[in-house]
Amino acid sequence: MSLQNVLYEKKDSIAYVTVNRPKVLNALNTSTWADLQTAFEDAKADTSVRGVILTGAGDKSFIAGADISELAHLGAYEAEQSSRLGQRVLDLVENLGKPVIAAINGFALGGGCETAMACTMRIATEHAKFGQPEVKLGLLPGGGGTQRLPRLVGKGRALQLILTGETISAQEAYRMSLVNEVVAADGLMERAEAILRQIVANAPIAVKYSLDAVNKGLEAGQSDGLALEAAYFGICAATEDKQEGTSAFLEKRAPHFRGH
Repeated sequence: MSLQNVLYEKKDSIAYVTVNRPKVLNALNTSTWADLQTAFEDAKADTSVRGVILTGAGDKSFIAGADISELAHLGAYEAEQSSRLGQRVLDLVENLGKPVIAAINGFALGGGCETAMACTMRIATEHAKFGQPEVKLGLLPGGGGTQRLPRLVGKGRALQLILTGETISAQEAYRMSLVNEVVAADGLMERAEAILRQIVANAPIAVKYSLDAVNKGLEAGQSDGLALEAAYFGICAATEDKQEGTSAFLEKRAPHFRGH
């Protein structure tokens, strides 16, 4: 696998994806989006990978947003295609079927905030900053920000961030439920790994369908969401992992899930 702007490695059952453009604060350009797509497609296909940690290189920025030097030269058609590319990649991240933890080590602005929102959970350092500043460039969020942000923080708060383009602190992002936890910088990866290991210790099929039920249920009415939940509950009940999990509970031992 040849990646130009992304570092990708696997250790135990975790894949680590790192946007590696620290000189431009890990800004997103077309080739970086392509690298992210390649990495996450591999993580999805590899059954040995049970979860992913996504972060940015260096200690200043997670992803500072779009690469303005590229964005400045896009016309209407090219800009729409760029938006659709980012949306496709982040849809892949959100619907990977495996948990993705965003380890946010600095600026998460524009496309960086949108990338973080596509992840299952967001853990941020105390010095991290968040925002959707596209209106200051004569644009609007194009990587899913107008859709995911209201779902995470509510319509009013989302519109305030989107329409003002303001930048907020990690603590404010936590207060409005944009991030799950705020930690010291030197404990960021340790905490992300701890959460992910807690998740991957559970039955992989149950984790996959739990993610899918929440994601699809948010797009449907409650009655449709409940029907989907019941269907997935039935599917999980037919797995070997369900038998192992219930047997282990009754036998007072740790379960050994195999993903079957």
